[in-house]
Amino acid sequence: MPELNSLNALYQRFRGFYPVVIDIETAGLNAKTDALLEIAAITLQMDGGGWLHHNQSLYFKVQPFKGSLMHSNALAFNGIDPTNPLRSAVSEYEALHAIFKMVRKGTKENSCQRAVIVAHNSTFDHKFLMAAVERVGMKHNPFHPFATFDTAALSGLVLGQTVLAKACEAIGMNFDKNQAHSALYDTEQTAKLFCELVNRWKRLGGWPPSS
Repeated sequence: MPELNSLNALYQRFRGFYPVVIDIETAGLNAKTDALLEIAAITLQMDGGGWLHHNQSLYFKVQPFKGSLMHSNALAFNGIDPTNPLRSAVSEYEALHAIFKMVRKGTKENSCQRAVIVAHNSTFDHKFLMAAVERVGMKHNPFHPFATFDTAALSGLVLGQTVLAKACEAIGMNFDKNQAHSALYDTEQTAKLFCELVNRWKRLGGWPPSS
């Protein structure tokens, strides 16, 4: 780990933010009414040379909240069967409690002020996460209430691609479309993509910034 006063420290790199890669799979597009079915989170770490890497991960299949809507076209798209008794799903509260515990620990250890969601088309995941937090009455949400790092936008700038699969392929990563739309797989791919974009900027001489 780099020294905390180094420009290679995580909190220095992202202005005190602690980036956490998130992907959420749902039964629709409305964060207030449609079920959250899967969530995965990956924390990141910066080594002594200032290179960003995968750190810890958590993944949960989630029970639809009471009264939630589940649209057949969304379920056909992500291939999730919420009624499957073998899903071993947990409640929204259980999933968020475990993820927030991991995130708070990482935020503190890296001297960051607040966590920020990293996601592909991040507005979608941010809205569903915040709606779930409100629904279960979760206190002390570690994530910023509106700021995100969107890898779709970053990939459009750096790679000329905005689709996750195409962005991954553009940097030489394999992308298995048969595994896509699993929260865990998409989070892992998004984490690799974000790390490569950040590290590529460093390799090109963009970080640390010149005076």
